[in-house]
Amino acid sequence: MVISAAGVSAAGKDDGWSKLPVVLVCGYAGPQLAEVDEQGNETQVWYPDFDEIPQILLSRIAEVGIGLGASVFGSADYLAKVVGEEAEKYLEKVKCNDDGSSTYNLKPVRVGAEETNSQVLFDEFGDGSFQYEPDITGDMMKHISRSQIYNFTCDWRNGAVQCATDLDEYIQQIKERDGCDRVNIFCLSHGGQVTSTYLTLFGYKQDVKNACMTVPAAGGAGIVYDLLTETVKFDEYNLVNFIEHGTITEDDYHWLVEAQQFGFLDKVINKLIPYLYRVVGHWGSIWDFCPSSVYEEMKEKWLDPVKNAAIIEKSDYMHYSVMPQLWTSLQKCNDEYGMNVSIVAGTDLTMTTGWASQGDGIICTAFSTGADCTDVGERFPDGYVQKNPCDGHYKLSPAMTVDASTAYLPDNTWFVSGLFHGMTFWDSFTRELIQLLTLTDEIKDVYSDERFPQFHTSSNPSYTVWAAFDRSGEGYLSDDDTCLTVRNLTQQGRDLLIKAVVCDIPGIHFDVKPFTELKQGESVDIPFTGELPQKSNCRVNVTVSYTAKDSLTPLGERTLAFTLRNGEIPETDGATVSSAVKTPFDSSLFGFTDTFLKKAGLYGFVSMVYTVLYYVFESFQRLIIK
Repeated sequence: MVISAAGVSAAGKDDGWSKLPVVLVCGYAGPQLAEVDEQGNETQVWYPDFDEIPQILLSRIAEVGIGLGASVFGSADYLAKVVGEEAEKYLEKVKCNDDGSSTYNLKPVRVGAEETNSQVLFDEFGDGSFQYEPDITGDMMKHISRSQIYNFTCDWRNGAVQCATDLDEYIQQIKERDGCDRVNIFCLSHGGQVTSTYLTLFGYKQDVKNACMTVPAAGGAGIVYDLLTETVKFDEYNLVNFIEHGTITEDDYHWLVEAQQFGFLDKVINKLIPYLYRVVGHWGSIWDFCPSSVYEEMKEKWLDPVKNAAIIEKSDYMHYSVMPQLWTSLQKCNDEYGMNVSIVAGTDLTMTTGWASQGDGIICTAFSTGADCTDVGERFPDGYVQKNPCDGHYKLSPAMTVDASTAYLPDNTWFVSGLFHGMTFWDSFTRELIQLLTLTDEIKDVYSDERFPQFHTSSNPSYTVWAAFDRSGEGYLSDDDTCLTVRNLTQQGRDLLIKAVVCDIPGIHFDVKPFTELKQGESVDIPFTGELPQKSNCRVNVTVSYTAKDSLTPLGERTLAFTLRNGEIPETDGATVSSAVKTPFDSSLFGFTDTFLKKAGLYGFVSMVYTVLYYVFESFQRLIIK
């Protein structure tokens, strides 16, 4: 059966779509928790009521004011003390003991297959209460009924092994309730760690048909290391960019904060950590999030070998018996147990809290996928050759930052450059892909459907434009190509004027017609001239500059990375190199203004303007010469 590109959004409950129940395994801290007293009465203690927080701060407003004043002069201690004391008091009920057991008698508010079935929840509440991922399940319900969707709950403070054991029991309940032999799983983030652990420990039962893991924290999360080392360093530029994409903001604000200094926030957060640790420090899940490369270091710093022996024993098992198995256990699920296990992960974004490796803003790509990845600001060198042959398939990402040949599932992992954590639904490529991976058997691997190549550049509307060359496949460039296809991604009816297209190959010129206008969803083919180098495995950067109708920001641009596949592979020592994109302004005579403009927060805007002027001048010169 062939499913059209519009099939996911247009088809009904037709043949070819799985009728198996779908288990949603949500992100961290998703399930609500209640305290159970001796009489069996339940009082919800998580989620927190965030409306109460302003009142708490107002009760200590004088101290907060003093703390803010002190922070202006570089001292974060007082403000951290006030906020930390209130946070510790407010989160008292979710504390755990030295051995990792809950200090209070807590349980998920809704538990078991019957209570968490989406139809049961809808009939009882009618407002989406306790139901996860409404946008994604809304798409699913075009193909399966609400009664086939289940919302797995667990005490997420527990380690992944315990949560995976709970998931196994939950699936047995669904099989008995629905009379089915198997289920499908859709999960994200922490749910990905729980699911990958479940598949490692219980995959042999063959109770799962399809398991689609999006931005999974399978190998941990660098944010935990940043917190435990008290070295949180927020990337405000990336944080604003993150918010833009989550809210589908089509005006580019992030470059406006590139020079802002919010270092005092980092100081406050780092001073807050000891207070927060007294709440979260004995959660097993926190320790399972700790990356293996720094696990022993953090254990020695924070955990007592006697008092915390039970936590250590469980997390040691996770780090030394489960995580190292992921490369073989997940592959075994596909090859021997008849499953379709897949991963969709974000790449090429900096971590919002400081961890050096690139990822989706929250989870490093290496932890999500098992692949070898470069650190932020670096890439593999021109001429780099992937570590594993993979039957001759090319497995290096277009930005040359990911070697997919080393992934947990080299042929069943999709990498999306610029995909922020948890924003799978807002990218048209990933939105359709996850539906097919979860609900059909059509996509067996990354070669099954040419519409879904292994490497994709995010088409979130906040990026405004997307581009690819016409013949080499998305992310690649060769002599076969004749033009660059540029598409308007906006969803607010905005027309775009394409002002310039430049790349860092000398002599290559893109022929942008004056006043080239793109309406919402439209594409234009922009031809190019010049000689491409006869080289392969080399990175090329292409920048598209545009103005958007009714935009609050006057000029925008997007730089996309491509890999040149056009001849001999140059020799290299394999050492990573800088991934910084050199713009025409960087090479200009005005380089002496570099420091001043960056401090003033104007460098990005000036560089964008210069790129357009550079392109216009170059085009004028070419016209005169002709």
